[in-house]
Amino acid sequence: MHYIQNNTDENLIFNISLARMTFLSCKEKNILSKKLDSSYSLALLSIEEIFKIIDSPAVPGMQRRAFRGKWNGAENLNAAQRAAFICKKRGYRVLSYEDAEYPELLRNIAEPPFLLYCHGNVSVLGERSVSVVGTRRISPRGRKSAHDFAYEACLNGCGVVSGLAYGADGYAHRGAVDAFYEHHSDKELTALGKTIAVLPGGIDEIVPQGNKFLAEKILKSGGCIVSEYEPGVPSENWRFVARNRIIAGLSPAVVVIEAPTGSGALITADFALESGRDVFFHNAAVSEEALMISAAVKKNLDLRFARKEVSKYKIENTVTKYLEAGAAVIADYADYCRALAEVPGQRTSPVLQGELF
Repeated sequence: MHYIQNNTDENLIFNISLARMTFLSCKEKNILSKKLDSSYSLALLSIEEIFKIIDSPAVPGMQRRAFRGKWNGAENLNAAQRAAFICKKRGYRVLSYEDAEYPELLRNIAEPPFLLYCHGNVSVLGERSVSVVGTRRISPRGRKSAHDFAYEACLNGCGVVSGLAYGADGYAHRGAVDAFYEHHSDKELTALGKTIAVLPGGIDEIVPQGNKFLAEKILKSGGCIVSEYEPGVPSENWRFVARNRIIAGLSPAVVVIEAPTGSGALITADFALESGRDVFFHNAAVSEEALMISAAVKKNLDLRFARKEVSKYKIENTVTKYLEAGAAVIADYADYCRALAEVPGQRTSPVLQGELF
């Protein structure tokens, strides 16, 4: 079945066809997009011809044979046509790496998504923001901290980026949404920040399902839901990790609310540092409650590490590691703003001094 109706549709299908080539980097997809003129031209190419066009002769023959098993031009084109049809029917915007509306901060990470599927207000992607992350297993103090930080940020006109997960993510999104609904009619607040949710699966795959109502409120409050995956792509475990680089990439700074040992939030912090972004820890992350949760998690991880079920990186990735490297602890959004203006390493972590919040 063919869904092409005009040149705009063809351009969309071509971009989706390229985005689906998971064995290529964003840079290689950009090369193909400039050297080919249509999705049909791409569909007719063999894997050897593709690597010749992107000038990658160093790929060994055995590896190319493996790639050949991942490439069927006709099937790829058909899937791209289906995805383009769904995007147009449901009103999803699809931003390519070269589009003017593609977020500049995201464009500058090590491996940016070639396409960004968007549902909602795309303009917020280019506005001032802060990424807020944390554990799903969050303490009552952490819940309030995530909510209040996001609430205050949005009142200050700063958007909030997170991952729509249970725990810290969900409370951060709720804080942003609450700021909108409680203050959007106030004349003195002309530019409230909005919230952006980054999904680990297809743009139509809201996970967890329990946050579907929250996702609707994000859209109704002027926010945006984004994904690097086309409609219908399942939320597999490895995609949660890949999603974290986008959360980190959309903002100049990441604030970690709570993160026990091995938390995915700390992977987001790593992505942020690799991209030259600032990383801060809310004092809820070093409270007695949070440290007790982290100790329980670490005990379980140590057992799993002994059974070779988790990596050494996971059990060594702790809040303390970042604090020893100079990450600052902040109390709230106002304190975060002060910390942004300080010299890196100026604050000495109370935890390293044996103090708890």
